[in-house]
Amino acid sequence: MSHNPVGPIVVGVDGSEAALGAVGWAVAEARLRRLPLELVHATAESSLGSPQSVPSPVDLADLARRHGQRLLTTAADVSREAAPEVPVTTVVRTEHPGAALLDEAARASLLVLGTPPVRFLGRAVAGSVTTALAARAACPVAIVRPHVAEDEPPGAGPVVVGVDASPGGDEAIAAAFDEACHRGAALVAVHVWDEAFLCSLFEETRRVLDRPAIEAHERELLAQRLAGWREKYPDVAVERMVARGRAADRLLDHAEYAQLIVVGSHGRGGFAGLPLGSTSQALITFASCPLLIARHD
Repeated sequence: MSHNPVGPIVVGVDGSEAALGAVGWAVAEARLRRLPLELVHATAESSLGSPQSVPSPVDLADLARRHGQRLLTTAADVSREAAPEVPVTTVVRTEHPGAALLDEAARASLLVLGTPPVRFLGRAVAGSVTTALAARAACPVAIVRPHVAEDEPPGAGPVVVGVDASPGGDEAIAAAFDEACHRGAALVAVHVWDEAFLCSLFEETRRVLDRPAIEAHERELLAQRLAGWREKYPDVAVERMVARGRAADRLLDHAEYAQLIVVGSHGRGGFAGLPLGSTSQALITFASCPLLIARHD
């Protein structure tokens, strides 16, 4: 099922500070796009149990729903304080959060998820539910976490897009230009070629790697991928960058100052059956600025 580009922006709310941060980011996006906001809290009734020292399972379910509604009320207050003109609805669902948000995403224009600033080797780590939703949701997915060096992600930097030759590349480019246009931001288009991989191939045949020729070829590829988009978005300033290395590493270099990174759901060399490319998975885990994963059906 394809997503609805004029549907609501859906945000998962679990009571965490990370979720409230995602609400703040999402309401700004909704205001830019003149879209409604839908806040969703989900608690699976099967997870409540029925210990003897607490009320009956029916009462527990009711308590869980009331608790969820209180969390949603707090999140809605955050939204209305930031942008009172944005319509907000709240939804409590009694399912696993992953299943509930996956269902809500089928009619959404965007699904927004907050991830806590859990650190591993100095970077934030996303949970399995976030990764699964990013892989399977029918609409684009934005992943928002507190910035490494600041309380909030930067709001004045460029939009950065990873450009490759994958089937989902056009969706990522389209989403990135659209985001840059709405935000009044510059766009940095980054294309990366894997020098180490090519060197290993050439060493086997004892051939010399012609780096200048490869660099010229990759620059031409990037120009071809961007062809026509400048005419559609004449007000968006575009910087083209060709770099060597791993795509995830080079895009992470931009995460410290970008206001948003955009990638496709599949990277070059993806395997059938794997919904996300390795670059997308790495950015979900490590990017310190908000990340938008564009969908490719």
